[in-house]
Amino acid sequence: MSVLSAVPFMRPLHMRSQASQGRRHTLPASEFRSLSPEDAISVFEIEREAFISVSGECPLHLDEVRHFLTLCPELSLGWFEEGRLVAFIIGSLWDQERLTTDALTLHKPHGSTVHIHVLAVHRTFRQQGKGSILMWRYLQYLRCLPYVRRAVLMCEDFLVPFYRKSGFKVRGPSEITVGPLAFIEMLYPVRGHAFMRRNSGC
Repeated sequence: MSVLSAVPFMRPLHMRSQASQGRRHTLPASEFRSLSPEDAISVFEIEREAFISVSGECPLHLDEVRHFLTLCPELSLGWFEEGRLVAFIIGSLWDQERLTTDALTLHKPHGSTVHIHVLAVHRTFRQQGKGSILMWRYLQYLRCLPYVRRAVLMCEDFLVPFYRKSGFKVRGPSEITVGPLAFIEMLYPVRGHAFMRRNSGC
């Protein structure tokens, strides 16, 4: 049994409208699943549009997207609407207290920290709360992975309030810079593993 099939809140969420109920052979209206290398192009198209217009830099280039979706697809989560990718998160494992430049490209299989590289939402689905919902589902999923102790990310100043609402706490300035861009490192403690697994079906 896969990890996803064992976790109730990671199973596909089917929400059909009255109009769609009359159609045959329709795709699930809303589905959450791990991503695969085959999703890489769709992921990168959303990421590029979301980040280039704001900061001029993508957190992950296309080859890096494929790299992480090959090495650790179970640390990704995509939200699909009728088969179309509308939002996603990509993570990998890290084995040090703070993020370093190596964390941008490496996956440490024996690490206990999930480094969230990127969260992005397709432009036509923004301002609908999808980013917050996706992050909530992702963090709940991480609670069911016994080897995960914390999640960390780095973001620009203007995104700090968004991640605070999801439970992340500021750790201070990141040592990582990308060109002129500076970042804040944030941490989410994944607590109560045994309790959460016992009470969430993990």
